[in-house]
Amino acid sequence: MTLKSHTRLPVTPRLRVKGRNAYRRTFISLGNPAYRSFWVSLILMMAGVNMQMLARGQLAWDLTHSYRDVTIVGAGFAPPILLFSLFGGALADRWDRKKMIQYGQLVIACIATIVGITIVTEVVSIWILLIAGFAQGLVWSFLMPARQAIIPQLVPEREVTNAVALNASGMALMTLAGPGIGGLSYGLIGPGPTYFIIATMIFISFFLTGNIPILNPESKTKQKAEKVINSVWEGLRYAARNRTILFLLLLVMATTMSSMSFRSLMPAYVDEEFGGNATMLGILMSMIGVGALSGSLFIAGLTANVRRGIVLLIATALSAIAILISSVITIFVIAMAAMAVLGVGDSGRRSLNASLLMEQSDEAHRGRIMGIYMLNFGLTPLAAIPLGLLAEETSLRLTFIIAGAGLALAVIVTTLLTSRIRKL
Repeated sequence: MTLKSHTRLPVTPRLRVKGRNAYRRTFISLGNPAYRSFWVSLILMMAGVNMQMLARGQLAWDLTHSYRDVTIVGAGFAPPILLFSLFGGALADRWDRKKMIQYGQLVIACIATIVGITIVTEVVSIWILLIAGFAQGLVWSFLMPARQAIIPQLVPEREVTNAVALNASGMALMTLAGPGIGGLSYGLIGPGPTYFIIATMIFISFFLTGNIPILNPESKTKQKAEKVINSVWEGLRYAARNRTILFLLLLVMATTMSSMSFRSLMPAYVDEEFGGNATMLGILMSMIGVGALSGSLFIAGLTANVRRGIVLLIATALSAIAILISSVITIFVIAMAAMAVLGVGDSGRRSLNASLLMEQSDEAHRGRIMGIYMLNFGLTPLAAIPLGLLAEETSLRLTFIIAGAGLALAVIVTTLLTSRIRKL
């Protein structure tokens, strides 16, 4: 299935990309000025968001020294994503996506500024941090479907997978570097100035997004006449009718329930298997980030003749293998390698799944499909609860085996029972 016709930016002339020139092929989308502004804006926004997540968690600990409160503050963004992502996707199909992105960035920057002011005026509390996390999740549920859905309007059809993969690589890079930058800033200049730096970065991201021309697909005229709730239900029906989209979304959910939620048990894993500390945990999490960056760049460099559905299944299988390996090994160096493989698999799956969903959905429904896709970000911390309960009742090793085997089974079933994904 090809992308439906919709408003696109004029494509700037560029040099012919030869098959052997992997570097130029990997970064081809950055030759488009609109996408380049979009990508740099993403880098700054994700750096700020990841710095803020670390700073918020550390500040919650400094204020309360309560494990419960730190956990609640950390998960505060998840409920609004679950509640409102479908509506965010529906609005992305009827409003100007550029403005949705900009307004979202502006609000997130304002949230960081307000928290910074409460810190320097010494009125900050755990409730302020909880409200800030909830508000950020609420904005995220509207901003991200629009940010994902706008990509096919910024680049030619042949570069959509590349652009989505570069988008994922930018997110992976900032997931890796952002917490480190945030921790260094927090330690050197304190939480208040750190929040003001975060706000400044996201304000710059807001202005960079202004370089993207306003894009108004013709299909939005009809959408505006519908009630939002009807639009949401139509998006769900559309996803259920399109079997390819349905299988792609089910694969996303399977990964969320296993691979993504597996990470929540990493502190216990490091302690029980290696008698380790926060430093060893940080090393393993960094290896996931290194693998994620590598995997995203690999996907960005795929040639047009590669069966991306097969690569998607292989990437998901790599995540399952990494989890299963983690259930049996007791050597830290091997655990590091397994986490790198997990990062490669997760980022490859994420990049390809998002790009294939956008290609398989028409312009009129793309925002709503991305809204459904966004649910996995809200489900991740909640899906960790069953794994935690299972580990409590049985053992950590058995929990990892069940999570890895469940994901492997999802890959096998998808591969055997449908040829739709394999043929993509």
